[in-house]
Amino acid sequence: MSAVDPQTTLNSAGDAPNAGADRTDLLAIFIMGKRYDVPSTLTIQKAFEYAGYQLIRGCGCRGGICGACATVYRLPGSPKIHVGLACQTVVQPNMYLSMVPFFPANRAVYNLEELTPDAKTLLKYYPELAKCMGCNTCTKSCPMDIPVMEYISAALRGDVEKAAEISMPCVMCGICTSRCPAELGQYNIAIMCRRITGRHIKPAAIHVAEMMERLNTGRYEAPLEQLMTAGLETLRQLYVDRQMEPHTGDEMWEPDDKRFL
Repeated sequence: MSAVDPQTTLNSAGDAPNAGADRTDLLAIFIMGKRYDVPSTLTIQKAFEYAGYQLIRGCGCRGGICGACATVYRLPGSPKIHVGLACQTVVQPNMYLSMVPFFPANRAVYNLEELTPDAKTLLKYYPELAKCMGCNTCTKSCPMDIPVMEYISAALRGDVEKAAEISMPCVMCGICTSRCPAELGQYNIAIMCRRITGRHIKPAAIHVAEMMERLNTGRYEAPLEQLMTAGLETLRQLYVDRQMEPHTGDEMWEPDDKRFL
């Protein structure tokens, strides 16, 4: 997460940094060594903005999905390095924060069609995989509570499908890689396993083939052209009139207007 110096920016409420010093719900945090008093209910990301920082990258989805806002911090009296996603982690008193920009990791280039689902393939493109010491630092570092070492162990055994299954919740924040003493790029190994699994292990998805056929036959070109040429008021009305999927609808639910299905 990158930020602009707060001296010339305003906080998210439009006030000067640390405005409202007479509030009773403020607590002290330290951002890159400098103290700021922020409301105790804010997430780290919102605390940055309250302190006057303008986030210019690493903001991402702001909902715990993209993994762009990886953050490390320490708490008073504890030697432990804590990790989290800035958009989800709530500030704590006297926490020392640091932003973690994109962390470099080895990313292999390969032709998916030529790969085979086995350990030999993984070690060919990621030979550092064999350096795993089983220290479990990656698992302890994961903000998504993924047993990272388990999928790395599965990859070493050649159980590509198992590695893909375990690593599925990964948001590729890179914290595991930043802490790994063996210098593995765990998340890139994981996504390779998922790609191999989808292409060479799991059966082809029938619905995807059906959708590709619809695209190739031009089924959606006319409706899309209508949307692209519609005026602003028409688009607004279409949005208001859209048929929402009911909360109690099953997986087979379909809207009345099937032009875009």
